[in-house]
Amino acid sequence: MASIEMRNIVKQYGDGFPAVNDVSLDIADGEFMILVGPSGCGKSTLLRMIVGLEDITGGDMVIGGNRVNDKAPRDRNLSMVFQNYALYPHMSVFENIAFPLRLSKTPDDEVRRRVTEAADVLELQEHLDRKPANLSGGQRQRVAMGRAIVRQAEAFLFDEPLSNLDAKLRGQMRTEISRLQRRLGITTVYVTHDQTEAMTLGDRVCVLRKGVIQQVASPRELYDQPVNLFVAGFIGSPPMNFLPATVEGRRLQTPFGTMELDDRRAAAVSGRDLLLVGIRPEYFEDASLVDEAKRPHGTTFRARVDVTEWLGDQQYAYIPYDAPEEVQNQLRELSRELDSEALRTQAIVSIDSTSRIREGRDAEFWMDSRKAHVFDPSTGENLTRDAEAGAELTRLAEEDRQEQVEEARSRGESISGDRRGADVA
Repeated sequence: MASIEMRNIVKQYGDGFPAVNDVSLDIADGEFMILVGPSGCGKSTLLRMIVGLEDITGGDMVIGGNRVNDKAPRDRNLSMVFQNYALYPHMSVFENIAFPLRLSKTPDDEVRRRVTEAADVLELQEHLDRKPANLSGGQRQRVAMGRAIVRQAEAFLFDEPLSNLDAKLRGQMRTEISRLQRRLGITTVYVTHDQTEAMTLGDRVCVLRKGVIQQVASPRELYDQPVNLFVAGFIGSPPMNFLPATVEGRRLQTPFGTMELDDRRAAAVSGRDLLLVGIRPEYFEDASLVDEAKRPHGTTFRARVDVTEWLGDQQYAYIPYDAPEEVQNQLRELSRELDSEALRTQAIVSIDSTSRIREGRDAEFWMDSRKAHVFDPSTGENLTRDAEAGAELTRLAEEDRQEQVEEARSRGESISGDRRGADVA
């Protein structure tokens, strides 16, 4: 295993476009790092530069303390799992997994031992004699993972490995990948555009936008303390609601009534005019179901419900509102960039599944003012982000990761063998 350090990494193509623009990121030994962002943000390009499939225009790539900019993929000692599995259809599962060992001329007894160990870990023992065409999508992905882990490389690299699977199978494979990484304790970099994967798999998540890092933090910090509008809008499903607001002393006037601010947030927005209030769907409730002790901590308002969605365990209500043209334009632009139709002049609120609120009718809602963020609409900056609270969330996540890595190493569960070359075939 090894740490990965990226120092001011730049990737420019022939037309001068910076697909990756001055990225500096340290990935610790044994860490599970997620690279996430919308299509075209540079996450796959960055992964391919780590493994050596893309040349680096500027900056230094350091793996295990060694600068590898000029090293070929086979000399970087990394294993990569591709989106399309990259299996050989004429080979059995056994030979697909064994392929990198055959290339390095590993003795047959050692090949059989290591493939068998990998098959045990991935529950592929019964399929070793089958061909890829006779496997399910999840089984093929496990074969690709097996081929990576027999190499015993310094790090695993995953390039959107679950995007070809159906929703149910993606959930199962997420669990398997997470369990495998924790068990082996190996450094892992995982690229995805699916925020569910990002939030459930990673020790830390790096959010990219047009080749530039926006925020690197634990999943909980990204969710609770986003640094700007882009991160707040990208992380969360449904996404955070953004409401136009004007400042009146210690109050914010929103389309859903007046919101009281505490001392810290009041000081942060003092002297400003038009702002955007961000509040997540789960911090709204059907006012008739709110505990009386909670009511003073929020705002109660009436609004007409446009659409409701009942999902069994929960329910969503869509509430349109009026907003200045500049706010509408900004939300439309952000919606296009995030490829999400949810970021419009409407609030999506999560209410209890037992609520009797119905579409096409007026209803009374309660909004938790304590959970609101306030953004500068011109810069996108989160004016009320609590950096200390966010840092504490990431520190706790780091302590948990370190404990898990040490447990994996103490168990000695990584598959043994020599380390040669990268499996990028």
